[in-house]
Order: sequence, then structure tokens, then C-alpha cells
Amino acid sequence: MEQKMLKVTISGETREYPQGLCYADIAKDYEKTEDAPIILVMVNGKLRELHKQLKKDCTLSFITTRDSIGYQTYRRSACLVLLKSIYDVAGKDGIDKVVIHYSVGPGFYFTMEGSAILNEEFLDKVKKRMRQIVDEKLPITKRSIGTDEAIALFHKHHMYDKEKLFRYRRVSKVNIYSIENFEDYYYGFMANHTGYIQYFDLKLYDDGFVLILPEFGKPDELPLFQPREKIFQVQKESQEWGDKLDISTVGELNDRITKYGIQNILLIQEALQEAKISAIADQIVREKNKKFIMIAGPSSSGKTTFSHRLSIQLAAHGMKPHPIAVDNYFIDREHTPLDEFGEKDFECLEAIDVEKFNADMLALLRGERIELPVFNFKTGKREYRGDFLKLGKDDVLVIEGIHGLNDKLSYALPRENKFKIYISALTMVNIDEHNRIPTTDGRLIRRIVRDARTRGTSAKDTIARWPSVRRGEEKNIFPFQEGADVMFNSALIYELACLKVYAEPLLFGIDKGEPEYLEAKRLLKFFDYFVAVPSEEIPNNSILREFIGGSCFNV
Repeated sequence: MEQKMLKVTISGETREYPQGLCYADIAKDYEKTEDAPIILVMVNGKLRELHKQLKKDCTLSFITTRDSIGYQTYRRSACLVLLKSIYDVAGKDGIDKVVIHYSVGPGFYFTMEGSAILNEEFLDKVKKRMRQIVDEKLPITKRSIGTDEAIALFHKHHMYDKEKLFRYRRVSKVNIYSIENFEDYYYGFMANHTGYIQYFDLKLYDDGFVLILPEFGKPDELPLFQPREKIFQVQKESQEWGDKLDISTVGELNDRITKYGIQNILLIQEALQEAKISAIADQIVREKNKKFIMIAGPSSSGKTTFSHRLSIQLAAHGMKPHPIAVDNYFIDREHTPLDEFGEKDFECLEAIDVEKFNADMLALLRGERIELPVFNFKTGKREYRGDFLKLGKDDVLVIEGIHGLNDKLSYALPRENKFKIYISALTMVNIDEHNRIPTTDGRLIRRIVRDARTRGTSAKDTIARWPSVRRGEEKNIFPFQEGADVMFNSALIYELACLKVYAEPLLFGIDKGEPEYLEAKRLLKFFDYFVAVPSEEIPNNSILREFIGGSCFNV
């Protein structure tokens, strides 16, 4: 019987391929036309793994490891190769649990539990085994099984976090990935075989080790391992608090919500954040000479609410705080510099009148009375409306802006008078022991909810702008975070269960034909893991209120 030929259109060119051919075989014809390995394909707008077969005429495009989706696929696949290698080296009796925690520089931080001793010798054996697995190009296979069967399988493999997680999943099928006899579940697609994972390294670090991987946009080179110690310690402290509360994974959070409700966890979390803010205020007061409290952090980290709450704590400590928004020192919009795409770059330092900012702050430090500017975002002009200020002995300025930690913004101000605070929402729970929740996902969800409420912006538009926001953060915020005097984690252990109620309807509003649909679909699948909680009991001064509404502050 003659094999049926199908028409496949790629980059405007149509070729014929036999029905039933794997997409991996089609990709081989185009390997030399791409500047990075093809790891997934888009078939008529739908994302597909390379082992899938051609079924009908289609338009096809390639996803490489240089693309965002392909990059994440590479990282997931590398984790699977790592885990198989650990169990191969240690044996199943030598490992009780391997946990992925959070990003450390360009890689992921892992810890290990069991009788196997984590040291350089052990890690060298794991790295050697990883290299063997990669060189053999072993297939990464996928099979779909029933949820009840998956729960039993995870129990058998002692993957109790996954077992607990899937008790709350309403889907009837679960995708299991395997390399030879090693089976695991992953949230997202995987590479076709292990040969893709050419670039990796392992380094002992703190109580565990780091799997070092390429940076986004640079798939064929391995960066130097340069951990950011301060941010790591904040993440570790948050993780340890989650462990103390017995909530380190979504399954454990769901258990707590369904058995005991959310109120107790909510009160503990809010009390913990208030204690942290009070401790920061106490440190500022004890240092006595601090006049400029510089607060910076990435988008949707809760800077505005944090500034208000810190100001209240400073007042409770006998000081007189005055909020200053660096945004009020924007240059007139017509003079805003353009970015590499020809768009106005409001996030670059050059969009701020740095000279005027320093002149005003120095005048205040000298005890002079000045008039503060207000930027009119409707007209794109700076205005003066009679807002005068003079600093007394107990007065302090609480300055919020994305460049707050960059000394080029406040170059003229004496370092001894500045106190720098970095704030970010560092996710405290994992989906399970092998699937982490990226901090960027938590912030994106916060922003989707807030922008829809305060600006009438659709989830589609927020998702479309997010890559630009992230580029600005990488350039203007993250390089300066280790210069902070203190760091504050604004994430709440329960927040994603609450944000689910607000975010899901917005994400469902994105049509299948839109470029942002894939990201919306990914986030909707992500929310399936969570049991939703109502927001009524969240206090009106909570950082979460900045996003869902109902805050007692003007945010």
C-alpha cells in the first residue's frame, strides 16, 4: 500500500512528507538553517514534541533552544538527565529524595536526602554519568497513564510530593517521562533525546549543589558560576520557613487549605512579614544617620505597599518618613531615549533627570526647603504643585524606584546617609520536589491581575509586554541587588491559591489564535494544581491587596 504524502509548509515553502513521519525527521532537513538546535515544533499554532507524528497537511515552524519555550524545555530535560544520573550512581537505596529549590545564577540549586554522601567525588561521578547519558542520545519517552495509576506509581517510587499533588488534579490522564527505567513527571514538554543536553556543569554549594546551565539567548556556552549570596540566603530562609510550616509544595498547601482552611497560615505569613518590616525599620533607626531609604525591586514585587508599611514602622519608631517616587523625576516624555526596538525606554536611567534628583536630595540633606516635582503621566510633563519639603532631625525620605540601588542615580549623596533595600517576590513553594515555580511566574500573575484591575489592561497585553519588562529588569535591577543593605521577600505562601480566582478568567479571555495563547494555556494548566481560596480574610494592608484590590493604601 502506497504511503500517503502530506503537504508541510515551512517559512513559506511547501514540501511533501509521508504521513506518520516524526517531526524530528522533518527537523533534520532544516538543522543547518537554524542557529541553535531544534527542540520542539509548532504545528498549525500548536506546540508539539519532536516524537509526535505528522497526521495531516500543516504549517510548521521550529522552536530552538535559543527561544524562550525551547530554553525552558532544555532546562527541564537537563534536570531529568541529572536525576537519572544521581539514582544511577547512588542506587535507589542511597537516595530518599532529591529536591530542586530555586535559581542560583544561571542554574538550579538542589539538595539531597539519603545515605549517599554528597561530596566532590560523588558529584564527579554524577557528572560523568550525565555525560555518558548525553553521548548515548537516549530517547526521552513519554506515556500517558490514568491519574490513579500515576498516584500509585509515585508512591512506589517514593515520590510522595507528586502523590499528594495528583490527589487534587481533576484531569484523568498524566504524562510520565522516562529515560530507560527512570520515570518522572514534569510540568512542560521535554527534548526528544538526551543528546540535546550538551552544556552543563555541577558545583557543590552551601548544603547542596548547583546544576549550571546556559543563560537564555546563549544556548551554546556555559557561564561562570557567580552566585549572588544575599539573594540566595533570603531564598533559603523563605524555604526553611515553608518547611517549618510543613508547606514546601503545592500538594502540602492544598492539604492545609482543605483540612484546616487558610486563616491560620494567612495570619502567620502576614505576621512574619510585619516582623521583618519592623526589624528593617529598627535597623534604620539604630544606624541614626540614614536619610535616604532607597527601595528597588522588579515589576510586581509589591514595592509601593512595602514602602507604606515601612513608613508606618519608621513612624512607630519615632521617625517622620516622607515618600519620594523617583518616577516624578522623569524627563519630559518627548526627550525619553529610545531602546533597540525604537520604542521609548522609560526604564533606562537616562529617562530620569538624575542631575535634578541629586540637586534636590542634597538640598534637603543641607536642611534647605525645596519644592518637589510631580510627573503628569497624561501630559508627559514634569509639574510643580506647591509640594514643599524640609527635613528635620527625625525626618527620613523613603525613595522608591527601579534604579534605587544603582549608585549612578544617587551619585552625589553620601553613602553613609543611604540605606538600600531590595524587594522581590521569591516563590516559597514548589509544584513538587522536581518541578519548581519560577519567581517570574508569580510576578507575572500578580501583574496580570493588577493591570486588569487598575489600568484596564488585558492579560494578552500584559503577557505581550512581559519580555520587555524582563529585559529592563535584567539590565537595570538585578545587577545591583547584591549591593542592598537588606533584602525583603514579598511573596506569600498562600498567594497563588488566591490569585487563581482573579487570574483564570483573564487568561481564558485570550483567543487560541493569539501569540500569547501558549503562555496563557501554560499558566492555566499551572493553576490546575492549586485549590483556590477566597480573599475575604486577607488584611487590607497585605502586599497581596496591591494586586487584588481592597488595600488601605493608595496603590
